[in-house]
Amino acid sequence: MRKLFWLLVAVLVMSAALAQQTRLRVFVGGQQRPDVMRKIFDLYQSKNPGVRVDLEVGGATSDQQQQYLTTVLASRDPSIDIILIDVIRPAQYLASRWADTLDKYLPAASRQNLLRQYLPAYSQANVINGQLVALPGFADAMFLYYRADLLEKYGFRPPTTWDEAIQQAQTILQRENNPNLNGIGFIGAPAEGTVCTFLLPVWAAGGDVTNAQGQFSLTVEQAQRALQFWVGLMDQRVSPPNMAEKPQDTIRSEMQAGRWVFGTMFAYAWNRFQNDADSQVKGRIGVVPLPAFAGGRQASCLGGWQWTVSDFSRNKAQAHKLVRFLSSPEVSKILAIDASNLPVFPALYRDPDILRVNPWFGQALPVVQAARARPQHPRYAEISEVIRVTTNQVLARQKTPEQGAREIVTRLQAIYGGR
Repeated sequence: MRKLFWLLVAVLVMSAALAQQTRLRVFVGGQQRPDVMRKIFDLYQSKNPGVRVDLEVGGATSDQQQQYLTTVLASRDPSIDIILIDVIRPAQYLASRWADTLDKYLPAASRQNLLRQYLPAYSQANVINGQLVALPGFADAMFLYYRADLLEKYGFRPPTTWDEAIQQAQTILQRENNPNLNGIGFIGAPAEGTVCTFLLPVWAAGGDVTNAQGQFSLTVEQAQRALQFWVGLMDQRVSPPNMAEKPQDTIRSEMQAGRWVFGTMFAYAWNRFQNDADSQVKGRIGVVPLPAFAGGRQASCLGGWQWTVSDFSRNKAQAHKLVRFLSSPEVSKILAIDASNLPVFPALYRDPDILRVNPWFGQALPVVQAARARPQHPRYAEISEVIRVTTNQVLARQKTPEQGAREIVTRLQAIYGGR
């Protein structure tokens, strides 16, 4: 009887403890290394026994994730407490009243001290109309990955201009005579990464969607030149004719199988090339900044992901504490080592533990610092759709570069005119 009594006491105590435990649900995308995120959440739980963190994973791309989240947030669903959002989303989340701004948890002086620790681009991206919408999770930018073994075989240095990349790809394809090998891979599917594909030649030529005052400035000529460049790669057979079918992770998986000489991708690909069990290119991939265009300058597309608290969470104070941990140097270092996610803290680009795993991070900081941001706009989802869908149609030969350019400029003018 005594044993039964104490067993019942133990059960009651455990039940009471579980009842008092705070449960937080965190949403991340399928490409954002849920396995590493789970490790980070387990670490937080070990430091905070009263908190349990559940992980929800969905969507392979930024736009797929947002399609799902729009449904959840529009219905004011409280089931998700914290969301990892793309760097392009803070303005949309604030305008839609989906995010619980973090200012109420941070005195003005503390907020200023906190934000100055991060790379400026990410501090700026998360403050919309003076309100702190999110905190940086990890940085990102587009780079050129290349088959180091093939470039060495033919006596090439990594290209610094697109003309060099095209010439090298043509030479290697001709001499290798391998029907499974392709030249230059770029994102062409109707997904978010294709917005970057479109903008890279625009930026490199000195243009942008808006000017310094936020006014629409993209011209039809700039848009047409950008579209024509990517179509030209297919015309020259440096890229295969089905680039309109290629999202980023298809390029990554195909390059991992040894099927590309060059690929334009974000930073996460490095870890997959080196560590995935099925990688056929381990130790044979190099990374450099994206090439410059003739007479232009190098340009990269700023990426990155931010932690925000849902405005419908029932545990906002605890969620904020977790967000502060997730946006800390400790977590940034874990993500750099285990997932090759670029840090949001400048000092970590010199960290010997990180450089041991990702030696190319030593040259990555200037690229991230100089990378260009996609438009920050409350109607960014519409802007993205116009650019990525129309660019995809041009790549699929459903529209000419001129037709696509006129459509992009006309539709974007309407969005900016109704701002």
